[in-house]
Amino acid sequence: MDKTVLNTDQAPAAIGPYSQGVAAGEMVYLSGQLGIDPATGAMPEGVVAQAEQSIKNIAAILATRGLTLADVVKTTIYLADIADFAAVNDVYAQAFSEPYPARSAFAVANLPMQGLVEIEVVAAA
Repeated sequence: MDKTVLNTDQAPAAIGPYSQGVAAGEMVYLSGQLGIDPATGAMPEGVVAQAEQSIKNIAAILATRGLTLADVVKTTIYLADIADFAAVNDVYAQAFSEPYPARSAFAVANLPMQGLVEIEVVAAA
């Protein structure tokens, strides 16, 4: 199976030895996206702004394959604080529409760069 690395300057560069995303056959796998603004390299204040930026980053990477958020079939949300679940859920509900992707969400001990939320997705072409 051929694999294609996805890369765009419209989303932050990987901060480690990984790709922004990889396409394999009909499936597209994106690495977790923090709420980093690709223009500044900084994260905005607050979990809502970080979740919004994370989703913008996801949309930019998906666009490299001609995909949109509507093509996402699975998401995983990592939260630095589970108390932020409702706020991130509100942002998520504005970005995704029915039929909603399958989803997991849970709190983790830490996120890179002291991020408050990280979102990864799987999409189908």
